[in-house]
Amino acid sequence: MSDSSGSANPVAEASRPLGIWELAWPSILTNLLFAMVGIVSIKVVATLGPAAAAAVTVGNQVFFTLQAIMMAVSVGTTALVARAWGARDFDEATRTTVSSLFLGGVVALVLTVPVMVFAEHLAGLFGLGREATQLAGEFIFWLSLFNVAFAVNFIMSAALRAAGDARTPMWIGVATNLISMLGLYVLVFGHFGFPALGVKGAAIANGFAFGVAGLAFLLLWMNGRLAIEFRAREWREAIQSARVQRLLTIGYPAALEQGVFRIGFFIFLGVIGHYYGTAAFAAYGIGVNILSVCFVVGFGFSIAGSTLVGQALGANDHEAAMANGWRALRYAMLSMIGIGVTVIVFAEPMARFMIDDPEVIAYTVAFIYILGAVQPLMAVEFAFGGALRGAGDTRYPLKATMAGLLGMRCVLAVLFAWLGMPVEWVFAALIGDYALKAWMLTQRFRSGRWRSLYSNEQLAVTP
Repeated sequence: MSDSSGSANPVAEASRPLGIWELAWPSILTNLLFAMVGIVSIKVVATLGPAAAAAVTVGNQVFFTLQAIMMAVSVGTTALVARAWGARDFDEATRTTVSSLFLGGVVALVLTVPVMVFAEHLAGLFGLGREATQLAGEFIFWLSLFNVAFAVNFIMSAALRAAGDARTPMWIGVATNLISMLGLYVLVFGHFGFPALGVKGAAIANGFAFGVAGLAFLLLWMNGRLAIEFRAREWREAIQSARVQRLLTIGYPAALEQGVFRIGFFIFLGVIGHYYGTAAFAAYGIGVNILSVCFVVGFGFSIAGSTLVGQALGANDHEAAMANGWRALRYAMLSMIGIGVTVIVFAEPMARFMIDDPEVIAYTVAFIYILGAVQPLMAVEFAFGGALRGAGDTRYPLKATMAGLLGMRCVLAVLFAWLGMPVEWVFAALIGDYALKAWMLTQRFRSGRWRSLYSNEQLAVTP
């Protein structure tokens, strides 16, 4: 592939130097729209009662737990495509993308059948009432039908962003959200001749939207409209054991991290469900969705930092890699603090907008105050965690997650519940989690050891 210039050449457009904000804002907008859809989804199903809101919360937690390996493949994709792109090895970027799609598709297919068979059993782990558990099982079952579509979206988005093209995933994400919103309106309540499917309808609407998005990615790729070229001859060369092993080497700690993350959330939410009931559980789900605006901003800067750190290391510019990590932190910190303060100020009216239940509203407001206050610590996790993953240092974020989520948050939550403390104390356990992770990740990034963890030669694969 040539590195020729020209506005019509997507490779030339994506390979020019980019800044943190230029890479971050499309990802922020995309994930902000997804967060808004999440808020609308909770709002829509909450009209069916607290059991429905709790069911969607559980369903999403279980579904994304089971996508941990697939997400890990996308982490490896980001690190390796960014490294290849920074080294101007565009052919290797293509082969890595093909390998990632193959691996992600296999994982998605393997997950589908057991999840569908045991959907309600998985939902039952949270200790909710019979109605909420049954609804959550239906949500998980129907969403799992679209596993492969989710895999295509995760991996193609990661590959394109790592190559410097954050706008194509953004536009496809906009379309995905519009389709999902229309699907919610049509399928949850039953319009235009469709039956009212309730919680099941929310799952089908979300999955169908991602199915359309995955198809759009593949069609654009095969028609040469993306920065990463599609060449059929690369498929045999790309799916090599050495390349797949390299993806797994970078990605498996991220898979374990996602697994630890979801196990920790199972424990944390299980404590809330078992000891404090559906109202507190629903409040957690609503509060997280409201504050997801902050999370998606941080995630945007995490993606930008990961891309630019990986590209700088690919170009053997270690000083630029370090500078990009600190720059991502500054942007994330300022943005997340500003949004967090705003959400705290309007916590009660936002909670009242989401649900008409005084007990759930009171719990939601308390949760927003607590989580809003830790936004500076979360900014550190997003920025430095993304930078380390972009460098291929995926093991240290795993260690930080194990220490913070399992060793701090879950232990404190179980202790507070056992002592009979109010649920607000259990919510506050996350302060210790984020404080510990922020300290660990800062120490790791400042050490600079991640810069020499993998050389370009170690990551090269000769077809």
